Amino acid sequence: MSTPAISVEKLSKMYRIGARELQPKTTADTLKQAVMSPIAYLRRTLRPPREEEIFWALRDISFEVQRGDVLGVIGCNGAGKSTLLKILSRITEPTRGRAVIKGRVGSLLEVGTGFHPELTGRDNIYLNGTILGMKRKEIDRKFDKIVDFSGVEKFIDTPVKHYSSGMYVRLAFAVAAHLEPEILIVDEVLAVGDAEFQKKCLGKMSDVGKEGKTVLFVSHNMGAIKKLCRNSLLLDSGSIKMTGPTEDVVGKYFLKEVTLGAARVDLASHSKRLAGMKHILQAVSLQDAYGNSRNIFSQEEEIRIKIEYASLEKLAGAGFMIYSADDDLVCDGNTYMSFKPPHAIPSTGEIVFVLQPKQFLPRRYYITVSIGSHPGTLSDKVEKAIYFDISQADIHGTGYMLTKNDGFLALAFTTEIPGSAHRQNLRLNAGGETPAKADF
Repeated sequence: MSTPAISVEKLSKMYRIGARELQPKTTADTLKQAVMSPIAYLRRTLRPPREEEIFWALRDISFEVQRGDVLGVIGCNGAGKSTLLKILSRITEPTRGRAVIKGRVGSLLEVGTGFHPELTGRDNIYLNGTILGMKRKEIDRKFDKIVDFSGVEKFIDTPVKHYSSGMYVRLAFAVAAHLEPEILIVDEVLAVGDAEFQKKCLGKMSDVGKEGKTVLFVSHNMGAIKKLCRNSLLLDSGSIKMTGPTEDVVGKYFLKEVTLGAARVDLASHSKRLAGMKHILQAVSLQDAYGNSRNIFSQEEEIRIKIEYASLEKLAGAGFMIYSADDDLVCDGNTYMSFKPPHAIPSTGEIVFVLQPKQFLPRRYYITVSIGSHPGTLSDKVEKAIYFDISQADIHGTGYMLTKNDGFLALAFTTEIPGSAHRQNLRLNAGGETPAKADF
């Protein structure tokens, strides 16, 4: 069997919190405290920390990454992702356990790490490249490619203190990506930068993986994780909760991120019911295609809106309206659109509307639900009863990840280049009982 590129065994990292004012900031401070207050110094240094003073950023995690694998690392804020990457990059020492890394490592952990604000972009390429282990001749040979990839050639001789955060990260990523590492460690680089740069980053990391190099990729962008990583690791409160195929791990992450209360809302006495309405609507909930309650979905996933109701009178139909956070009506739907007259639904029961949300750009949406005894009339209506979030997915199949900056909806269109055989057909699934295979 081949030797893994990264081997982590029972790795833990503990931080001591509290009594910050007593902690020496420099070696001189340590010596001063030891001389001036030797008893207090010994008490603090020799006394084991109390439980409330301990924070375990990582606790006994173990995993391996084989050569050529691209492993995604996901988890909510504070899960321990950045701490893990800092240990693997030899920036932070573990409290116990060990991490064995075999190969040349290129790391991009924080925007502008290793940059000097007073130096120009040109100077910082050489400075940062040297810190990462590149020789000057190697930097000379790759300089033009680094600058071209970063897109900051116009400002290459400007001090980087005048750069925007996006320019910072583009230049930092360009240097790290051209290190030709055997192992590339990347922490949330896609959080900064426009869509075009994100596409370049994804392409570069994909190229590194295809070249047989190892990539460890931390991101909150589930679309990018799914595109790049065959396998992923889910961290939660410093422990590994799941490892395996990315699709399964991302599904587990989504289920953890939502609570039943957020994915199901009681409407019996909801504060946003319109005045004068009858209390017919009982609850509204959101589910995925497998019946799991959740309120975070990717653009590729089915959304099921379930409306529960109870009435003593005959009812004609029910519906929903979806709004953006700016109160713009995005779309609506109802049973009148679904069925031909005469319109009637059972007086008590539930109705499920199934959405294919490829048209929805990544952002938050709010759902208003209503029900009526006659077409065009309202018996009950609750405004913005529940919300859901849409995360990114590669719905075009080209690596371009849509963001909220790409407009109001994901448009189906066809691209033709005259004189070229290249033609790209982009089609939305029109719906139906059986969703078509995604080719958008």
